[in-house]
Amino acid sequence: MKKVILLVGLLFASGEFFPCSGHAPNPAEIGITGAVNLSSLYTTGALKSDIIPGYFAGLFAKIPVSTIFAFRPELLLSSKGSTITYNNLQADGSVNFNLTYVEIPLLCVINIGKQLNIQAGPYVACLIDSKVTNKANVNLFDFEQNMNKDNFNRIDAGISVGTGVDINTITMGMRYNLGLTRIGKTRTSPAGNYTIPNSLNGVISFYLSISVL
Repeated sequence: MKKVILLVGLLFASGEFFPCSGHAPNPAEIGITGAVNLSSLYTTGALKSDIIPGYFAGLFAKIPVSTIFAFRPELLLSSKGSTITYNNLQADGSVNFNLTYVEIPLLCVINIGKQLNIQAGPYVACLIDSKVTNKANVNLFDFEQNMNKDNFNRIDAGISVGTGVDINTITMGMRYNLGLTRIGKTRTSPAGNYTIPNSLNGVISFYLSISVL
């Protein structure tokens, strides 16, 4: 027991568990970030959902708390969506859903060594634009004519996890976002209530961040 107490005391004294002692964390950073998004919609009530390309771009801050832990908020413009194929009582055909959000991820960053880090945290996003395009013959439901931004929920929220490699002022990495809120609103028809798209956002991002301050 005395050895354990002595070991814990040495760790605190060295600053490993108490960031105000020992080694000071790196200064805060502010920069720009951008990514290629590979977006899909996890959908029920459809034949399939295919990936479409997109992007995110915006600003980030990295606020070190200790030598191994930092807080990274971001402000992004992010495009998401999917090509979904339907064949049911409410809809028949394929459609492109292109959705644009203002997104705020709030990430915790844990440094593993000098260059590698892992990231995780929640995000919240607000839908600012949508574009719906018929991609095949539509027999029962014309998506372009019957859908606009008012048919989607304005707020999306979910979780984000990823990893990055720090090289001086540049960070390169991969991130995955999973939405936890349905993006489509429920409609009423003689056949009953339905939701188009009855989906959650899912995005894989390959990103590059550059610190400018």
